[in-house]
Amino acid sequence: MTEIRYDAAIIGAGAAGMASASTLSDRGYHPVLIDREEFTGGILLQCIHNGFGLHRYNEELTGPEFAFRLEEQIEKAGIPFLSRTTVLSIEKQESEFRLLVSSAEDGLRTIICPAVVLAMGSRERNRGNIRIPGDRPAGIYTAGLAQRLINIDGYLPGKKAVIIGSGDIGLIMARRLTLSGAEVAAVVEIQPYPSGLTRNVVQCLQDYNIPLYLSHATTRINGRERVTSVEVAPLENGTVNQEKTFSIPCDTVLLSVGLIPENELSAKTGVELNPVTNGPIVRANLMTSVPGIFAAGNVLHIHDLVDRVAEEAERAGCACADWLDSGGTAVPSGIQLKPGLNIRYTVPSQIIPEQNMRISFRSMVIIDRAVVRLEQNGRELFSKKISWVRPGEMIQLDIPPGTIPSNKMSSGNSPVTVSLYNAESEDKK
Repeated sequence: MTEIRYDAAIIGAGAAGMASASTLSDRGYHPVLIDREEFTGGILLQCIHNGFGLHRYNEELTGPEFAFRLEEQIEKAGIPFLSRTTVLSIEKQESEFRLLVSSAEDGLRTIICPAVVLAMGSRERNRGNIRIPGDRPAGIYTAGLAQRLINIDGYLPGKKAVIIGSGDIGLIMARRLTLSGAEVAAVVEIQPYPSGLTRNVVQCLQDYNIPLYLSHATTRINGRERVTSVEVAPLENGTVNQEKTFSIPCDTVLLSVGLIPENELSAKTGVELNPVTNGPIVRANLMTSVPGIFAAGNVLHIHDLVDRVAEEAERAGCACADWLDSGGTAVPSGIQLKPGLNIRYTVPSQIIPEQNMRISFRSMVIIDRAVVRLEQNGRELFSKKISWVRPGEMIQLDIPPGTIPSNKMSSGNSPVTVSLYNAESEDKK
């Protein structure tokens, strides 16, 4: 079997994979990009709408344009790309990893490298994940599949659609279907708030007068050969009120009920996963529980902006380069970082007092004027006011060095919690 050696293997050639590979190359290392698809760019290639790049490039780009910026860096650096190649397994032997990969062109090969970056992205939840009763007619798609059908293959999936869930892809597809000549009868969301970005709610639903039913559950999908309607009922006090069920005629159903990190390979490799995010648990330097394996992007936790995916992946690439510089000994020792009041999760799971740290987290509640606090043993270490927070929008916070007490101090080993408070309530105290 053919064996190929590289300094690092990047699994996934979307925004995260390309950004981390480019960073490693800039540091003088020779990584390889591996992806199951034929081209680099990942999901960006089917996202023909604009809104990308505002943070990273200070201009508004489409998905393919954003991907092209990263592809230029990959090509300029001469980073090899193994396309239509699947990583079957990752095994660690002493100080190296052995990746068994397969492709139709080259068969089975082994890639040997001292470091790995996981950048496989995410997959969509489907009907089986949310268990909607009914028959199994034609016309039921995930929002991402419908996006590919229209934008890549040139097929309109239906004439009248109901979108279940208000994730960003579903919101964007509501607009795309409308512009393509289809009717979007409604977007149905079980939560009392939209799951996607506020700007997408405004630009994709409100601008086109598409109804959004919040706190409503889809109780049944009707149809034998093809979808004919969906049944919807409101939630009252956390319970579906069946007496108020109503039917929405349609021939197409799009599911936009969330994304899941693509972590089958991670789990198989022995990487410890976070039960909340379903992504790896990572140290302060984005290293997983397996030394030498790093993670970034949607495989780690679901992002709302690709700009943040690329930025996080660059940090993972830098950390991977540091690991290689140290000969595989740079395992930072940090203080545990945990979600506190109104926080769903935090990434990373550690914080290093002596370093500038960027942490990411999501709120569990809607607050128009909020205060985020880092606390340890009930003592406030850091606080910052935020104009507003929404569960659908990720929050990032930069923590200056010295904010957290050093490990050498008596309280240094106690976990640090991140909490969100209502600023108005705090002002009254």
